[in-house]
Amino acid sequence: MPTGGPTLLGFDVILIATILSGIATMAVMTAIYAATTVKDPMARRVKALNERREQLKAGIVASTNKRKKLTNKSQAADRVRSILSQFKMLQDDQLKKVQTKLMQAGIRTKDLAFFIIAARFLLPVALGLTAVVLIYVVDYWPAWSWLRRYMTVAAILVGSYKAPDIWLKNKVTKRSHAVRKGLPDALDLLVICAEAGLTVDAAFGRVAKELGKAYPELGDEFGLTAIELGFLAERRNAFENLATRVDLEAVRGVVTTMIQTEKYGTPLASALRVLSAEFRNERMMRAEEKAARLPAIMTVPLILFILPTLFIVILGPAACAISDNFLNT
Repeated sequence: MPTGGPTLLGFDVILIATILSGIATMAVMTAIYAATTVKDPMARRVKALNERREQLKAGIVASTNKRKKLTNKSQAADRVRSILSQFKMLQDDQLKKVQTKLMQAGIRTKDLAFFIIAARFLLPVALGLTAVVLIYVVDYWPAWSWLRRYMTVAAILVGSYKAPDIWLKNKVTKRSHAVRKGLPDALDLLVICAEAGLTVDAAFGRVAKELGKAYPELGDEFGLTAIELGFLAERRNAFENLATRVDLEAVRGVVTTMIQTEKYGTPLASALRVLSAEFRNERMMRAEEKAARLPAIMTVPLILFILPTLFIVILGPAACAISDNFLNT
């Protein structure tokens, strides 16, 4: 019988030598590969610089195109404004109200106000003429009575006149609700920033950065306020602009508190902490109010849909059995 190889402490020496030789060969091959594939750091740096140059070039081109688009929009707005002025349909109070609503809706382009005012007059004319032609001239629905035709035309005229305002009001309402949701958290962060020793503009910028992903609308408004606090001559104007841009009583309370602390030097952290607690209680009360309204709201669906189905399921088999008994007798 062939004898095994030499052993050392019970281990086969040839097997151990083979494993070590394999490991050494792999190490040598790895070293050779690393030595032959070393990349020049300057080449990587030049490549990164070229990529950055292309990005900057693309940004310049994009900004140029954006400026061209803004110029075209401003020219169109000027034409619309001149037309409205010729027909005496442009009033300063009306224009300021529409521009304020646009700011509250998160739309920073003030020139859009001219298009909204023009739409109030163009939509009723266009849609009203179309309705009159279809209903009275073409007689597309001959079975309609005179009252139905009159009510349809009147509804189209009134609805088309109110449509831009309704659209703008819905935008303002949605943005206000989104800002209201994140306001207590924003005040808590403002308290933490104030207690940490940050200035007011730095605190607003920090809160905007932290809450930008969770509440983008609130982060946008706080970020803009932080910028205005940095370059406006009077800090009071920045806070008043925040109250103008957000259609919320809670934000007006925060702005009043900030102005008073700036004027009288009262502690900012304690005032914001009280406001935050009040806003959280208010949010809880609104949730409880909605929960309390649920039984009254569910009454109509319960009567119309759930109870008839329940009666059919419960009384249906009994009615079928009674009818079968009468037929058999």
